[in-house]
Parts: sequence; structure tokens; C-alpha cells
Amino acid sequence: MQSQLPPASFFMSLMVLPKTFKMSQFLLAMVALFFVSADISAAKLTASPGQSLQTMIAGADDGDEIFLPAGHYAGPINISRSVHIRGQVGTVIDGGGVSHGLIIAAPRVIIEGLAIINWGHNLTQQDAGILVLNTASDSVIKNNQLTGPGFGIWLDSVQRVQVINNKVHGDPQLRSQDRGNGIHLFNVRDVLVQANTVSHTRDGIYIDNSSHCLLKDNQISDLRYGIHYMYAYDNRIEGNVTRNTRTGYALMQSKRLTVIANRSIEDDNYGILMNNITGSLLRHNRVEHIRQPVNQQQGQISGGDGKAIFVYNSQFNQFLDNRFVSSDIGIHLTAGSEDNVVAGNAFINNRQQVKYVATRAQEWSKNGRGNYWSNYLGWDLNDDGIGDTAFEPNDAMDRLLWRYPAARPLMHSPSVLSLRWAQRQFPVFRPQGVKDSAPLMVEPITPQVGT
Repeated sequence: MQSQLPPASFFMSLMVLPKTFKMSQFLLAMVALFFVSADISAAKLTASPGQSLQTMIAGADDGDEIFLPAGHYAGPINISRSVHIRGQVGTVIDGGGVSHGLIIAAPRVIIEGLAIINWGHNLTQQDAGILVLNTASDSVIKNNQLTGPGFGIWLDSVQRVQVINNKVHGDPQLRSQDRGNGIHLFNVRDVLVQANTVSHTRDGIYIDNSSHCLLKDNQISDLRYGIHYMYAYDNRIEGNVTRNTRTGYALMQSKRLTVIANRSIEDDNYGILMNNITGSLLRHNRVEHIRQPVNQQQGQISGGDGKAIFVYNSQFNQFLDNRFVSSDIGIHLTAGSEDNVVAGNAFINNRQQVKYVATRAQEWSKNGRGNYWSNYLGWDLNDDGIGDTAFEPNDAMDRLLWRYPAARPLMHSPSVLSLRWAQRQFPVFRPQGVKDSAPLMVEPITPQVGT
């Protein structure tokens, strides 16, 4: 149904506008009037289970609402009108086992309350439950459930799309590398991905060559990488929780990321993996109980260590007020990962707090405030909350054991302890490493994130 024009009296009234009425105000009034009149004239259509939705959408006008009562509807469906498609409990779109379930090709589309199943599994063809094309700007995908082997929701070169409170579940019978990603963002800008639940896909949320996006409050579990960044910049990751993934947050080849108040719980291998990341801020994140798996299922590597955070070839980043707890290694830096600010963090009960492989000394305190170390044995005579002696988490014996891991069972033997004592007495033998000149005596409070 087409929008109705305002009455002629409205246009006549414009002839007598006060002189103080600015042209910008006039334009805003016209835009507001257009959308109000369009909303008044929008039709509310109701489908019937088994009805051809493609025909119904083709006959709808922009702004119409199409309600789908409970029942099965055949896909794939190409949405070429700016419509609002709303379902209810029991409304199912069946993709027919090929291609996509829904294709959003028009701007300002709203997809809400649908269960989408049985779309294609051809990853080369990017088969997805919902495919959002570059012509679908300002669309909203919310409160849907998607279950299938291919990609869940794929956003392709689009702007200003919202993906909110959807549940995406992959096929756990497939190897993880044969599944699609839960939510896949390619070359997008100004996209919001919030409060979604993703499990048993390949990666939970994959974001490639994209900027100015916010990933917030998503729950991700039982897959390869929880959140995976590649070639992205100026993005924000906030309040997400990963659990039982092979890497919670894989941040790669990106810059100016803001990673705030996320949580990684019992992930394998790495809680946070940073590869070639620059100019980024990590703050108030909590990484707990990271272990290296002891089996080789689905490509997992046996032996080694689980790292709360692994920093590879990454410079000029800030690590502030994070919490790294009960992992094999608290933080591992290598391959030129220098000139980073590390302060206000808590390293608690990690089997090894720091593994630093480089040739330059690194000072880990800022403005007289360092980090909290659960194994710090220093004192605070003036009771200012700062240890009176510096903390150096690694020594020459650590380096020796890194080079010869087979000697690790000797780590706490009397001979190794004697060598460590001798090194402390004769600092000329001390290698370049990490030094915290202002260790905190009390564990800082980090905001609780997720459950």
C-alpha cells in the first residue's frame, strides 16, 4: 500500500511560516511527516502455513508487516521489499537443504521470531540461514533461532545492521572445520551484534575487513574460536562470554580494538590470542582456567601449555585491570611483543605467571602502579599498597626450561631452587625480562562479567 500525501492545507500552511523558521527545520519536519504517513498506511498481512511467501512478499509494499502463524514455510525466500516479517513460537522456515534460508536484499527489513532450519551446507557458496546483502542497510535481525550446518547469519558488505538476541546452533556431528561460522561479518561497518547465543559452529562470531562494529553481551560455547578478528580496525568487543572453545578470543592482523569486560572460562589453548595487534586496549577482562588439551581430537595438540593470554608480534597495546587466573601460563609474549603497557592486572595462581621471550627488558608498571601477583613474597613497610621490592617473574632457569621442556619435572627440585637462589644473589647472571617495580599488595577488584 502506497504512502498517502498530506492534505493540501498542510502545504498552504508552509506559505506562512515565520521568518525565524530555518530551512533545516523545514526539511526535518517533512522527513518526519513522510515516515508518519508511511507508517499509518502500512498494511498488516497474515500468511497461512504452506503459502508461498515469495509471492506474498512480491505483492507487499515497503513498510508492510507480514505475520507468519505457527507452521512450516518453504524456503529459500528472497526479501526484496522493506517489510517486517514476524513469526511466533512454532513458525519454521525450511530452507530445503540447499542455498540460503532467507536472503535480505532490501533496506530496513526486520526479521523477528522465526525458526530457520535445513539450509545448505556448501561453505564455498556461503550457504547461510540468513544472508544479508549489501543492499540491506539499516535492517534488523532479532529473536530468531537458526539450526543448520552452514553459516548462521552472514552479513556481506552492508552497513548499519543490528543482529540481536538470536540463537545459532551448528551441527555437532560435523568436524568443526566443516561447519560454517555462527555470525559472519565481511566488509561491514557500523554493525551491532548483541546478546546472541552461538554454539557448535566453526567460529562463533567472525569479523573480517570491517570497522566501527560493536560485539556485546554474546554467549559463545563449544566451537573453535569464540570471537575471531581478521584485518579489522576501530571495533569494540564488550561483555562477551566464551566457554569450552579452542580459543576464546582470536584477535589477528587488526588495530585499534577496544576489548572491554569480556570473559573466557575453561577454554582450551588460549583465552585471548593476539597476533599482530597494535594500538589496542584490553581492560577489565577475566580469563580463567585455560588448559592445553591432552588429546588430539579435531586437530587439538597434545602437551604444551594453556595460555590465559598469548601475545605474538603485537606492540603499543594497553593491558589494564585484567584478571588472569588458574591457567598453565598467565601471559606469554614473544616475537617482538614489546612497548606494551601492562598495569593494574591480577595474575592469580597460574602455574607460570609470565613467559617472556625477547631480548629487551620490559617494565610492567605505570605511574607508580604495577600488577598484583599471587606469588609475590615482598613486603610493604610503609603500607601504601605497593610492594617495596620489585617483582621479576622470570629468571635464567625459566629460560632454560622453556628451551628444554623435558626438564620441567625438575622445576622444583633442590638443585634448580639452588640455582635460582644463586641467580638472585648474583644479578650479573640475570637475563633481560619483565620487571614490575611497583607490585600491588592487594588484588584489585575487576567487574564481574557474565556467568
